[in-house]
Amino acid sequence: MHGQASAKAKRPKEPAENKIKPASKKIKPKITKLKDSSESGTKAQSIMIQVMDKGRFQKPAAMLNMIAGQSMELRCKGEKIMWTYPAYLDTFKDTRLSIKQQDRYGQLILTNSSAADTGEFSCWAQVCDSYGCKKDESKSGSTYVFFTDKGELFVPSSSYFEIVYLHPDRPTIIPCRVTVPTAKVTLHREFPAEEVKADGDNVMYDVKKGFIYQHPLPSQSGVVYCRAEARGAPQISIKYQLLYVEVPSGPPSATITASANKVQSGGDFSIYCTVLGEPDVEVEFTWIYPGQEYQRPVTIQDSWRLVNRGIGHTTRISKSIISVEDFETIDAGNYICRAQNLRGQTTLSTRVDRY
Repeated sequence: MHGQASAKAKRPKEPAENKIKPASKKIKPKITKLKDSSESGTKAQSIMIQVMDKGRFQKPAAMLNMIAGQSMELRCKGEKIMWTYPAYLDTFKDTRLSIKQQDRYGQLILTNSSAADTGEFSCWAQVCDSYGCKKDESKSGSTYVFFTDKGELFVPSSSYFEIVYLHPDRPTIIPCRVTVPTAKVTLHREFPAEEVKADGDNVMYDVKKGFIYQHPLPSQSGVVYCRAEARGAPQISIKYQLLYVEVPSGPPSATITASANKVQSGGDFSIYCTVLGEPDVEVEFTWIYPGQEYQRPVTIQDSWRLVNRGIGHTTRISKSIISVEDFETIDAGNYICRAQNLRGQTTLSTRVDRY
């Protein structure tokens, strides 16, 4: 979330906390298949295969457990293969990751793997015609890979503190994922100090995602962290600040006001377009105004800030201000503000006339 320094605020490192560190150790490959219930049932045949040592091949399981430090090669059959992989590998344009398109298959090679690479690796074939390319749903493959590192039970994060928004209309994920799939993971509130029980209904744990609040409530706001154990000293995750969002999702909820709706010749005025919305949803503003076709000079300023409205409720206030100086006849008319987010657009207008 840009503009908010608090989300990345550093503090002294606490014992057993995870941080990203390069993996430099060389370990003999050891691969364990993990059973996953999602493998059962009928679905499109996977196009993914894993290249093993000594030139052997196998279809990867839905979940794989590998040791941090070893290399991994995946292939997917097809002449135009697209890939997705854990976002961390994009952070520094990581040279450990190589993706190539061969004649009959796409190839992904990850060398010197680390705990931070844990996540979903998937591929799909593209079907192209004169109108463009689209995903072929029947030709795809995926596997979730745990790169186990006993020193890093939690998948490392780039920060020591993260903000998570609790939306009233959808589940919220607290993303404390682990590198050891068999680790015992629990969720804890910092104040009051207590464990948040995973009842499998309102609160549940998914080894691929973290803890999930199915129906977030204002009372769940506050600071939480996760604790993991796997045959050794327990480790704690980074801390997560949970903020409850009071504004439901949808197109921008906007208002428009003018400093004056009647202005004397030579006078100044401003029009304010304001949106109250979800903290993590950006808003884009565009203006249509009477003097636009005459290239009349105006000043437009966009800004946003977060406002805590009590009891953990947080709202993003986005604002666009258009200002006109030295009012002339061509400035009279309707001023139209369009506010747009990922879920839609809202258009409002107000009229300014000459005295």
